[in-house]
Amino acid sequence: MEPQARPEHPAAPRPPVVRRDVVAEMPYGIRVAAEWAWRLGAILLVGGALVWLLSRVSFLLIPLMVAALLAGLLRPFVQWLRARKVPRGLAVAIAELGMISVVLGALALVGRQLAVGFSELWDEALTGIQQVQRWLSDGPLHLTADQIDKYVQDATKALQSNSDSILTGALSFGSTAGHFAAGTLLALFSLIFFLLEGERIWAFLVRLMPRRARPAVDGAGRKGWASMVSYVRIQFLVAAVDALGIGVGAALLGVPLALPLGVLVLLGSFIPVVGALVTGAVAVLLALVSNGWVNALLMLGVVLIVQQAEGHLLQPLVMGRAVRLHPVAVIFAVAAGSYLAGIPGALFAVPLLAVANSATRYIAARGWEHEPDPHGDGDGLEPATLATPKETEQ
Repeated sequence: MEPQARPEHPAAPRPPVVRRDVVAEMPYGIRVAAEWAWRLGAILLVGGALVWLLSRVSFLLIPLMVAALLAGLLRPFVQWLRARKVPRGLAVAIAELGMISVVLGALALVGRQLAVGFSELWDEALTGIQQVQRWLSDGPLHLTADQIDKYVQDATKALQSNSDSILTGALSFGSTAGHFAAGTLLALFSLIFFLLEGERIWAFLVRLMPRRARPAVDGAGRKGWASMVSYVRIQFLVAAVDALGIGVGAALLGVPLALPLGVLVLLGSFIPVVGALVTGAVAVLLALVSNGWVNALLMLGVVLIVQQAEGHLLQPLVMGRAVRLHPVAVIFAVAAGSYLAGIPGALFAVPLLAVANSATRYIAARGWEHEPDPHGDGDGLEPATLATPKETEQ
């Protein structure tokens, strides 16, 4: 008799699998922070890559930026000539050649003053060296003449042992001078076309954008350009006031090289904050070497008065309205620009920040939706130029 098979018991039903949405269970603050984090990370990554790529072509980028600043400075003069029926090409030639003549004339005058002034200061420098030697021997150090000669010989040997480094630095300076000359020629060449066909160049760049984005790009570019032009013109005014105040003060105090000092202040003032400090220190040091402590303190007073007048009158009343940047933003922009790109970075940091600020405000406010079509064709998709209304009529 065969045993009967036991009935199989049906398997127990499995509990349903509950899938949890991990993202939904995360706190809202963490989700928001994560969204911000990866977007900011992407912006920083793209920005860093862009800065690195631009640093590879800085020998081309810097002359173009200098040409843009000069174009903003010379455009009113070109428009003034155009209003008097001067052909555009001739007006551009007169403006650029006039600028070159003024700069070369100023450099020639400054060079002559420097040659004469340094010959007069050389005797005073020798007298100062002799005074230092007497102080070393008669002062608290009580150094003998043999000890001083030994230190001089050690310094000479150190220079001779580092002659290779000095030669490398000299060759590097020669290469830098060659790059500077090539960049100057490129900037002057670009300036011709910025003044002559700046509107057509901008229109070409706008047409590279998607058709629906052209009104926004065109409006943001025009706002940024207007902010940069205002910055250049007002900064030139501020620099001229600084140069005039410090130069006249140095001349009245009898400080030698007052004219070259004024030109140095004029050039240095284009670098906000840092340029004024450096050129002011040079003025005080020059007064100290030539005329002593009392004259140096008086020169320091002149520098402080001029810089306070700039910081409390010109900058808030004129510059602040032009670029709408807080002084803290200006200082940090100059510091970051000088750290990333040296002197060119310090020079272009504030103009670039002003352009970015104006363009961002325009895009955030969607300003192109409230502006009339500059071409009157109804679609607002064709790019406008950078010309002013008066220039368009001409």
